Amino acid sequence: MNLLPSCTRRTARTSATAHRRLVVAGMLVLLSAELPAFDLGDPFATRDITPERPVLRIDGGIVPCQVPAADTPYGIVEVVDLALCRNPTTREVWSAARVQAADVGLAQAEFLPTLDGRANVSRIRADSRSASQRNGSLTVSWLLFDFGARSANLEVARQLMSAATSTLDASVQTVFLNAMQAYFNAQAARAAVAAAVESEKASRESLNAAEVRYRVGTGTPADRLQAQTAWSQATLTRIRAEGVRQNSLGRLANVMGLDANQPLRLDDPPSARADERFSDDVAALIGEARLRRPELKAAEAEYRAAEAGIDYARASGLPTLSLGAGPKWESIGGVSANASSIGLTLDVPLFSGFNTTYNVRAAQARSDVAAARRDNVRQQVALEVWESWQSLNTATQTLRTSADLLASAEHSERVALGRYKAGVGNILDVLNAQSALANARLQRVQAALDWHVSRATLARALGALDGQVLSSTRSRQDPR
Repeated sequence: MNLLPSCTRRTARTSATAHRRLVVAGMLVLLSAELPAFDLGDPFATRDITPERPVLRIDGGIVPCQVPAADTPYGIVEVVDLALCRNPTTREVWSAARVQAADVGLAQAEFLPTLDGRANVSRIRADSRSASQRNGSLTVSWLLFDFGARSANLEVARQLMSAATSTLDASVQTVFLNAMQAYFNAQAARAAVAAAVESEKASRESLNAAEVRYRVGTGTPADRLQAQTAWSQATLTRIRAEGVRQNSLGRLANVMGLDANQPLRLDDPPSARADERFSDDVAALIGEARLRRPELKAAEAEYRAAEAGIDYARASGLPTLSLGAGPKWESIGGVSANASSIGLTLDVPLFSGFNTTYNVRAAQARSDVAAARRDNVRQQVALEVWESWQSLNTATQTLRTSADLLASAEHSERVALGRYKAGVGNILDVLNAQSALANARLQRVQAALDWHVSRATLARALGALDGQVLSSTRSRQDPR
C-alpha cells in the first residue's frame, strides 16, 4: 500500500528529475571546459606526448623497415634500419614510454569528478511476509581541494614521461651503435678471410718454389719442410678466420632481430679515409655531450620527478575537501520514494601512525638518490667523450700507419720471394716476409674497423649518432 499522497509523490519525482538533469548538465559543462577536444579513445591526448616508434631517418626521409630480398646485399643502412625497427630492445623501451604516457592520463583523470551508478533488486521475507525491494542511485563525487597532492602526482608522471622519452632515445642510439659495430665486425671478419686466403696462396707459392729448387738440386729438404709447415699454418689460419666470419654474421643477424642462421650477404665495405671531423677541442665536445646526451636528460627528469614526489608525500597527509551529490530511488513492497542529496565532505587525517612523516623522509632520500645518479651520469658522459675522442685519434693515426706498413710488407715479400726463386735467397727470408705481410694485412683490416667503430662511438658519446653519420659513412662507399 502506498502511504504517500499522489501530489507528494509527483512533487518528489519532479524534484528528483530536475536534480538529475541539473547534475548531468553540470558534468557536461565541466567536461566540455576541461576537454575541448574530447575523444573517448584518448580524452587527454596522451598520443601527442607519446614518442614515435623508432625509425631511421636519412636526408629528411624515413627508411622503410623491410628485409631485403634473398639476393640483395645488406648495407650499413639496411642493417641499422632493421635493428631499430625489429630489435626487441627498441620495442621494449618504446612500449615502456607508452605505458608512462598512459600514467600521465591517469594523473590528469584525478582532477575530474567521478560518476557512479548503482541498482539493486532483492526479495525480503520477514514474519511470513515477503516483499520485493528495488533501489537505484546515481552519485557524483569530486575532490575539490587536496593541498596540491594531485598536482604533485601529475608533475611526477610528466617528469617520468620525459625520462621515458629520453631513455628511449638513449636505447635507440645504443642499438644504433651495436648495429654499426656488428656490421663492421662482420666486414672485418670477411676481410680477414680474404687476407688469410691471400696468405695461403702466397705460402703455397713458396712451397712450390721450394719443391722446384729441391728437384733441381739447389734446395734442401729442410727448405721444403719449412715451406710445407708455413702453408699448413696459413691454411689453419684461413679455416679459423672463416669460423669467425660465420659467428660475426650470426651476431649481426641477431642485432637486426633476425635468427642467427639467417643467410646474409654484405655489400662492399665503406672505405676508411681518416678525416678531422671530430677533432675539435675535447672540452667543447664534453659540453656539447652534456647538452645532448639523452641519458643525462633522463637522469635530470627522474630527479625532478623525485622532487615532486616530496610534495606529493607531504600533501597526502593533509586534509581534503570533496563534493558529493546524486539522486536515489527506492521501492519496497510497492511503496516507492525518491530522494537526492548534495554536500561537502572534509576529510582530516588526525593520526596515521607517523605514516606521512616516513613517507616524506623516504621521498627526500629518493630525491638524494636521483641527484647522485644524475651527477654520476654527468661524470660518466665526460669520461665517455674523453675516451672516445682519444680512441678516435689513436685509430686515425693507426689507420695511416697501417697503410704504410702494408705497402712496405708487400714490397718486402715480393723481393724475398723473387730472390728465392732466383736462387740467391733462403726460405727463411721468404717465410718471415710472408708472415710479416699476413700480420700487416690483418692490422690494416683491424685499423679500418677500429676507425669506423671509434667514429661511431664518439658520435654516440656526443648524443649525435643518427642518420647523418650513416650518410657520411655511405658517402665513403667504394664504387662497385
